[in-house]
Amino acid sequence: MANVLILGAGLVTRPAVRYLLNLSDIKVTVVDRELGRAESLINGHPRGAARILQVEDTTKLKETISRSDIVVSLLPYVYHPAVAELCIALQKPMVTASYIGDAMKNLHEKAKKAGILLLNEIGLDPGIDHMSAMRIIHRVRKRDGRVVRFFSYCGGLPAPEANTNPFGYKFSWSPKGVVLAGTHSGRYLKNGKIVDVAGKDLFSHCWNIEIEGVGTLQAYPNRNSLPYIDLYGLKGISSMYRGTLRYPGWCETWKKIADMGLLNSEVKNDLEGLTFREFTAKAIHANVDGIKQTLANYLHLDPRSEIMDRLEWLGLFNDDPIPPGANTYLDVLSGRLFEKLRYEKNERDMIVLHHDFLVEYPRENRKEKITSTLIHFGIPGQDTSMARTVSLPVAIAVRLLLEKRIKETGVQIPVVPSVYEPILDELETLGIVFHEKASVV
Repeated sequence: MANVLILGAGLVTRPAVRYLLNLSDIKVTVVDRELGRAESLINGHPRGAARILQVEDTTKLKETISRSDIVVSLLPYVYHPAVAELCIALQKPMVTASYIGDAMKNLHEKAKKAGILLLNEIGLDPGIDHMSAMRIIHRVRKRDGRVVRFFSYCGGLPAPEANTNPFGYKFSWSPKGVVLAGTHSGRYLKNGKIVDVAGKDLFSHCWNIEIEGVGTLQAYPNRNSLPYIDLYGLKGISSMYRGTLRYPGWCETWKKIADMGLLNSEVKNDLEGLTFREFTAKAIHANVDGIKQTLANYLHLDPRSEIMDRLEWLGLFNDDPIPPGANTYLDVLSGRLFEKLRYEKNERDMIVLHHDFLVEYPRENRKEKITSTLIHFGIPGQDTSMARTVSLPVAIAVRLLLEKRIKETGVQIPVVPSVYEPILDELETLGIVFHEKASVV
């Protein structure tokens, strides 16, 4: 019987645990720094085990990995390279849903030499976006076609009926992760020219798009799109863009939050005991009296504007204490957002993933626009859509590895048919389905 080790019992882990325990020949051990979280995921299953573990305890972590056949890391991405090093030493394959950073890339040859696979970017975004895109790209290539332009967008949002706060957003994954994502720079290719967007300008670089079944959403750059030109085999493409989706108003508001300096992760030793009113004044070096008007002037806004209304709703002008223990502006902000932007019981979240291709077929002397859209909703009282779309691809990949249906080694992402075809097919049986349209242009 195979032993699967899952590191991390966070917001997205449960669907993967349940999927794997539903397979009759797998034992699952979930480890977390909080034993109760791991135990709640196992829920007394006879083939499940919950363990407490501080991932920084390398000796215990290595011992735990040695008893497994495959490792799933759903820890914060900063821990993945250290876990991967241990997996290489012990010749255990590893699966994560996170982006590949330089530290992980540098392990490629070591992993190949060890004969193991370190499969990354096998969640939603990154993950399902890669796989669904490659299915179309490879199909176009088989017809002697060429992708001229590719725009890909993804976002986790409240379902329309759950869109009940001024920010148009609620947390279905790590609040700090969402806030940190707003600090990354962006890079993409448009009409043959590289466009670089500094982190401070990320939210001033957005546009609206219409998605059938959802309506108007805002898109802004999602990190660096250029590496995917080679990874997807799209040499010669004129436009390549990967974007994040939010409801309208998000970008304008977050640009002002960035202008206030609230995305700063520098440690401050003078935040303890402040109220939010005092914290806001401190952030912009102002007097606490009349802070709303002062901030409006600082941000060049009408104090009655929608953006100022959102900041007031967030509580930045009241006398509530800031979260205890917060020692960076970013921690204060993410803690407050988590308090205010929560899903209520039985509310649904929604995943929107939308691909927009322009394809040409030289032999047929024609061009075609192809769109492929996933709109998926969480299950009230059960799993969020975010949890399902992030962790189910991970779990399916684990099954395929255990069945020896994936042969690749080294550091990889899911862009080959032997990986993405069976995973996408399985996801469809689980209700995660793309709807595609094609039209001649």
